[in-house]
Amino acid sequence: MKTEQTKTALIIGAGPAGLTAAYQLLKETDILPIIIEKENFPGGISRTMEHNGNRIDIGGHRFFSKSGEVTRLWEELMPTQGFPSKDDKAAGRVMQWNQGGPDPETADRVMLLRNRVSRIFYLRKFFDYPVSLSLRTIKNLGLWTTLKAGTGYLHSACFKRKEINLENFMINRFGAPLYRMFFKDYTEKVWGKKPADISPEWGSQRVKGLSLTKALLHALSKPFGKSEKNVETSLIEQFRYPKKGPGQLWETMGAEIIKMGGKILLNTEAAGISIKDGKIVSVSVETDGERRTFQADYYFSTMPVSELIGAMDKEVPEEVRKIARELPYRDFITVGLLVDKLKIKNATKLKTVAGLVPDCWIYVQDKDVRLGRVQIFNNWSPYMVQDFEHTVWIGLEYFCNEGDALWNMGDLEFIAFATGEVEKIGLIDRKSVRDSVRIRVKKAYPAYFGSYQHFDRVKDFLNSVENLYCIGRNGQHRYNNMDHSMLTAMEAVRNIRTGAGSKESLWEVNAASEYHEEK
Repeated sequence: MKTEQTKTALIIGAGPAGLTAAYQLLKETDILPIIIEKENFPGGISRTMEHNGNRIDIGGHRFFSKSGEVTRLWEELMPTQGFPSKDDKAAGRVMQWNQGGPDPETADRVMLLRNRVSRIFYLRKFFDYPVSLSLRTIKNLGLWTTLKAGTGYLHSACFKRKEINLENFMINRFGAPLYRMFFKDYTEKVWGKKPADISPEWGSQRVKGLSLTKALLHALSKPFGKSEKNVETSLIEQFRYPKKGPGQLWETMGAEIIKMGGKILLNTEAAGISIKDGKIVSVSVETDGERRTFQADYYFSTMPVSELIGAMDKEVPEEVRKIARELPYRDFITVGLLVDKLKIKNATKLKTVAGLVPDCWIYVQDKDVRLGRVQIFNNWSPYMVQDFEHTVWIGLEYFCNEGDALWNMGDLEFIAFATGEVEKIGLIDRKSVRDSVRIRVKKAYPAYFGSYQHFDRVKDFLNSVENLYCIGRNGQHRYNNMDHSMLTAMEAVRNIRTGAGSKESLWEVNAASEYHEEK
């Protein structure tokens, strides 16, 4: 960082992308970043919420990336553990600790090493995730259903469908029978739309090159120690995780930004954006009902594109306004339940505390419940649970639309509804529930249907605003992982530093079949 700062950047949003942009600006340029955040906390949907001493990770965030740049930044802020954590000790787990790394029992600023275990719960049984034709799958499905699934996969391998929608994308990779069993209904839970009505682009960004063949090859190669640098993200088996949840890392980064001279203004919302001659000239912000105006040299936006365009005062073509206004989003509800124990037991070979199943989260496939996923926070970090040895802290995740029946339910009514569903599928006994909380999150997932088919027109307009850089998940209306959001911020800062004229590299992050940084 240079000693004199002569230019400023206004950054809208203190999520992973906005914070990373500010941090990189301070490290690599003489530009002073000012972050405005409408909530009273940093981290966006990667924050950690606390309830009566137990911490909730909103949506679940694995810290894994194929980008060395991202990994080095994480390690710089929170080094990986060099000694066993308390659940490692209690379960007798031995891992390859980071030599010279901190001890999580005495240090707070530390990343834990976690086993990545996620499974599908379907027909009240566990299946591998990603789905594969393993011995467990054959046993659970039965020989006849497995033969149908295998035949369906072979047919899909020989006769490819034109990938005009997400349904065809999935069938090409897994076959029609497995698609109907493990993807169709769950996708409808997540998006509220049939996969036939969703763009295949979502699959290309989230599933990338994964297929049944790759899942099988990965399973066969495990005994030979294949490096995870070359496997699909959905297949990785270990990841880092902040001791007190993802929000801890973003709080740490925020503190570093302030220490380095940057500014973070919470409870401050972008209310109006003035454009003249293809450049933003000012942004009016609102804090506790009071308005003021900021002028900067550069502007970074992580706010939803629909809201960004809506806040612009002029020079926005009416067609662009209409497309942006109608961009679809999916909202999110989670219920935290503190229970004495789960009814399901650990039948794997992985060592856990008190026989707890080893899963970080469980995908609930059955369509007789609205429940989408179950998180088990004990397995993310024992330090997120006040009494991790005698209680289990879980998150019940639902996907909905703001204003629909689920969203509008009262908290107590919704908690009772969610508790009933997780009891119905046999995971808990409601008598064991000790505490509960409900959390709602707006615009958690940018969606790939409706006016999204015309999104390139919006993107072209945003790129034409000379001093505007759209970064992050909502800033690009793209279902990015956390590391991809960070990479868009890093790329934007790199563009400014090098004087690059085109912003296309920002949008290339997570757009191809491989990670951007592997080009």
